[in-house]
Amino acid sequence: GEKIMELIAKNIRPRDIVTLKALENAATVVSATGGSTNAALHLPAIAHEAGIKFDLFDVARIFEKTPYIADLKPGGKYVAKDMFEAGGIPLLMKTLLDHGYLHGDCLTVTGRTLAENMEHVAWNEHQDVVRPANRPITQTGGVVGLKGNLAPEGAIVKVAGMAELKFSGPARCFDSEEECFEAVTHRNYREGEVLVIRYEGPRGGPGMREMLSTTAALYGQGMGGKVALITDGRFSGATRGFCIGHVGPEAAVGGPIGLIRDGDVISIDAVNGTIEVALSEAELTARAKTWKARTTDYQSGAIWKYAQTVGSARDGAVTHPGGAKETHCYADI
Repeated sequence: GEKIMELIAKNIRPRDIVTLKALENAATVVSATGGSTNAALHLPAIAHEAGIKFDLFDVARIFEKTPYIADLKPGGKYVAKDMFEAGGIPLLMKTLLDHGYLHGDCLTVTGRTLAENMEHVAWNEHQDVVRPANRPITQTGGVVGLKGNLAPEGAIVKVAGMAELKFSGPARCFDSEEECFEAVTHRNYREGEVLVIRYEGPRGGPGMREMLSTTAALYGQGMGGKVALITDGRFSGATRGFCIGHVGPEAAVGGPIGLIRDGDVISIDAVNGTIEVALSEAELTARAKTWKARTTDYQSGAIWKYAQTVGSARDGAVTHPGGAKETHCYADI
């Protein structure tokens, strides 16, 4: 509360701080820590609110050129407390800034620029949690954007700590997380398959929930790296193995993920950033003609209203036109 009053006194407004450069900085920090795929949902939504174009593909562009330098679980050795004790996010940002990965001229809530905030941050030589940005764990970030005929509007995969970055196999399709979880619980799947959970996107869920129970069950069965999992829903930051989320367009609006069938071969390549199903454009078009929209269990109330207005995960699953469309605003922002 005191900081807010200080910012008001200095006439520093949210949109003075939330700029394109600041969003790029945020994506850089997420990527350098091997952070959650959810950043590719939250950052575009924040950008949308401020009237800035910054979608999933823009986030993925930053991820692609950012070194992965924080050795954090679940892919690495350390936890957040270890990083805090080593110097925390300021330590990470200091080395990223020193090696040209951050915009130092961004205004921050201190009233100073990011570079000014970093002037008094000293590198800690007596820690192993955060590597110098010129000696990273890997040259590219812990999260990768994907695109292909299965995800024309993109998808996202966390690769931090993964040894294999390519996977190909036949699809086994489920129209809800519960269906997939039931199959996994009874081991009704095979090694090498791509488990597809659909109708869990922003509109189809409704709400784009995290596929927590299924990924945990697969890992508990020792199958984390032996099957792949793709969804138009999303995953938590603790996901391990080949788990692709945010596939768009989602199944509920007739996206390709809603058209595939059991046995269709899906290929994922996190090196080249592709996700493809071995179907011709003509076959996908023919299947689209027979596809029918499904109703959810929410046909009234706030969740129904949300489902009528929510947009693609590519743009942050937002429910209004955003700051770029404003002609009048009630707030001084």
